[in-house]
Amino acid sequence: FQHLFWFSSHPAVYIMVLPAMGIASEIIPCFARNPVFGYRTMAYAIIAIAVIGFLVWGHHMFVSGQSVYAGLVFSILSYLVAIPSAIKVFNWTATLYKGRIAFDAPMLYALGFVGLFMFGGMSGLILAALALDVQLTDTYFVVAHFHYIMVGGSVTAYLAGLHFWWPKITGRLYPARWAQFAAVLLFLGFNFTFFPQYLLGIAGMPRRYHEYAPQFTTLNVLSSAGAVVLALGYLLPIVYLAWSLRRGARAPANPWHATGLEWTTPSPPPTHNFATTPIVSEGPYAYPQDVAPEPAAAGTSP
Repeated sequence: FQHLFWFSSHPAVYIMVLPAMGIASEIIPCFARNPVFGYRTMAYAIIAIAVIGFLVWGHHMFVSGQSVYAGLVFSILSYLVAIPSAIKVFNWTATLYKGRIAFDAPMLYALGFVGLFMFGGMSGLILAALALDVQLTDTYFVVAHFHYIMVGGSVTAYLAGLHFWWPKITGRLYPARWAQFAAVLLFLGFNFTFFPQYLLGIAGMPRRYHEYAPQFTTLNVLSSAGAVVLALGYLLPIVYLAWSLRRGARAPANPWHATGLEWTTPSPPPTHNFATTPIVSEGPYAYPQDVAPEPAAAGTSP
C-alpha cells in the first residue's frame, strides 16, 4: 500500500512545484530586463524533473522494511532529481546577472521563492541520504523540509504570479508599497516559523504528537510566534487586493513592459482576446534593458 500511495503522492508534489517554476521563469526575466539564461536547458530540466519524479517514491520508505538495496537505488535517484532542480536555480540566478533589477512585489515574491525552494531542496538531499534519513524520518525536520518546498516554494511563487497578472486579470492596480511590505513580511514570517522546526527535528522531536517534551519549548514558541507574522503576510494581500478591485487605479495594457502576448491586449482582456491572429516577430524574453517596469505600476495606497 505504501508503494502505491507514494508512487502517486510524490509526483503530486512536482505537479504543484513545476507551475511555480514556470511562474518564476516568467517574472524574473521581466524584472531583471534580461532574457532567460539557458532557455532550452530550463525546458529540458522541467522535463527531467517530471520524468525522474516518478522514480523516487521509495525515499519515503527507508524505514518501512524495504531492502537496503532498494533504499540505495531510491537514494541515488533522489540525488539525481536534484540536478535539474539545481540547474533551474542556477539559470534563474544567471538571469539576474548584470540585469536592471526592479524590486516590485512580483519580483520580491519570485526571489523569495528561489531562496526558499533552494533551501528546501538542500534539506531534501539530507533526507535522501540513507543514514541521515533513518535518524530524521518522522521528525520535525521532515515537516520543515516539506513546507519549505510546498509553502515557501509553491505558494510564494503563486503569490508572485497573482501580483504579476493581477493588473491584467482585473484591470486594476494595487498599492505598490503595501505589496512589497507583504512580500518581505511573508518571507521573514515563513523562515521564523519553519527554520526552528529544522532544529527541532535534529534535536529529535517527532512529528504527529499532540504534546512535546519540555526541552523543545523555546523553539516551538519561536515557531508559533513566526506563524503569527506569517499569517499577517497572508492576510495583507487579501486586504489590499480586495481594496484594489473597487478603488485601485485603472491598469494600462502592459504596466510591467513585459513581452508575453497577454500584455498586448487591454486590461482586463476582451472576451475573444485578439481581433486578429497576432504575429510574433521576436522571442518571448526579448527584454530591452533601457525600458524598465514602471515604478508606479501598482497604483496608490488604500
